[in-house]
Amino acid sequence: MSLKNISLSMVLLAGTALAVPQAHAEGTVKVGVLQSLSGTMAISEVPLEKAELLAIDQINAKGGVMGHKIVADVEDGASEPATFAQKATKLIQQDHVVTVFGGWTSASRKAMLPVFQKFHNLLWYPVQFEGNECSPDIMYSGAQPNQQALPALTWAEQKGYKRYFLLGSDYVYPRTANLILRKHIIHDKLKVVGEQYVPLGGTDFSGVISKIEQSKPDIIINTLNGDSNVSFFKQLRAAGITTEKLPIMSFSIAEPEAKAMGPSLLAGSYTAWNYYMTLPNKLNQEFIKAYQAKFGKDKVVDDPMVHGYEDVYIWAAAAEKAKSFDPNKVRDAAVTLGFMDSPLGEVKFAQNQSMVQNAYIGKLQPDGQFKIIWSSAKEVQPQPYDPLTFPGKSCKLH
Repeated sequence: MSLKNISLSMVLLAGTALAVPQAHAEGTVKVGVLQSLSGTMAISEVPLEKAELLAIDQINAKGGVMGHKIVADVEDGASEPATFAQKATKLIQQDHVVTVFGGWTSASRKAMLPVFQKFHNLLWYPVQFEGNECSPDIMYSGAQPNQQALPALTWAEQKGYKRYFLLGSDYVYPRTANLILRKHIIHDKLKVVGEQYVPLGGTDFSGVISKIEQSKPDIIINTLNGDSNVSFFKQLRAAGITTEKLPIMSFSIAEPEAKAMGPSLLAGSYTAWNYYMTLPNKLNQEFIKAYQAKFGKDKVVDDPMVHGYEDVYIWAAAAEKAKSFDPNKVRDAAVTLGFMDSPLGEVKFAQNQSMVQNAYIGKLQPDGQFKIIWSSAKEVQPQPYDPLTFPGKSCKLH
């Protein structure tokens, strides 16, 4: 049964019998949507915000959650971690939201984490990240390293690539992801021939490209975020380096970025995700149709958008199961829901509050879509702490 049907049936069963707090007495429940609507990350986060709002609209059209209409308080994180922390505090303390959907960069998540821990609210974080974190106040639906970065490395090794150049934006996610990749590359008796970082939003890649030319890698693993990717690929092509000559595996370029940058600039490059528009399942086609009907038939969707969309549905189903909007009761219910159909395929939250999901490798085609060229044999259990990089650490929340 689809999550949408589960959510609707639970609403019908629950009705309005729940005795709700005074803040919900008017038959509404407030949630926060906190994404970068401006700044360097807006290219990625604006579509994510729209997907989260679409899920809220759909749930409201079916009767809401326990008879309550969801009211979204939308805030702009402005691509600044400190702003994310400030806006999260406002949403919880002033607006009295029961949960928050949002964040993209790990820097923004790290900035928000103390806020959610202080007030014991619940953040639904929809983007792939570096792991090495385990908080009861966050639901991590985006990929852990063993669901994106390490499957990408497995694929690259299967292709016979031996020399790796690691490139990323200068903040916690790229540095930690590359630390994990470096450990595994060396463990597998391969070679890291270069590792470079640029400031988030940086546009000068002349020095990086010079080092790439000197080191002669077999493949670049790219953890640049935001519009830095535009500058990098343009300057790389200007230097005469094409994806046909030098494969590039990116972890933060998906369908919207490819469309915004122009598929011709990226054609032939590779990405690793847990979702692509080209997945053939029925709920994916329904999600794409609904998104395009609301925001434009030429719009594209991507992995973080679908995770953000699904986070809203899973929160709703968990609240219905818990018969409460209390964040602690909702998180306890969320990890007991079991597998549910979604545009990604069947997914569920594990006891460590991370999502169990498939891993895919895609190759960008001239039309801006990704052809899936590799997939995991089954759903991958999330592993917040990579055993090779962080031996002895584990995540036990329930």
